[in-house]
Amino acid sequence: MRTALVYGGAAVAEIAGCYAFWAWLRLGASAWWLLPGMASLAAFGWLLTLVDSAAAGRAYAAYGGVYIVAAIVWLWMIEGLRPDRWDLLGGAVCLAGAAVILFGPRTA
Repeated sequence: MRTALVYGGAAVAEIAGCYAFWAWLRLGASAWWLLPGMASLAAFGWLLTLVDSAAAGRAYAAYGGVYIVAAIVWLWMIEGLRPDRWDLLGGAVCLAGAAVILFGPRTA
């Protein structure tokens, strides 16, 4: 449960941080958007260190699936675009892949 919460928080922090840059460069928002954006990206990096994994690469790979699903939720909730069936199917496949990486049996 803790890993899911950490991944969820990391996804929100990463997407929000990246969106701040998007807003500045693509939507004409003030450069002041970069300050909370950078803080959010720093929080994202810190949160991923809280994942209980022997290898950073494995923790990041599993996080990728969670990020994709969170980005689809962001698309819907923040940008107001309803995901289509392909978005949902792709997100489900990515989340299943993340679960295989994270919870697969390991010998070492």
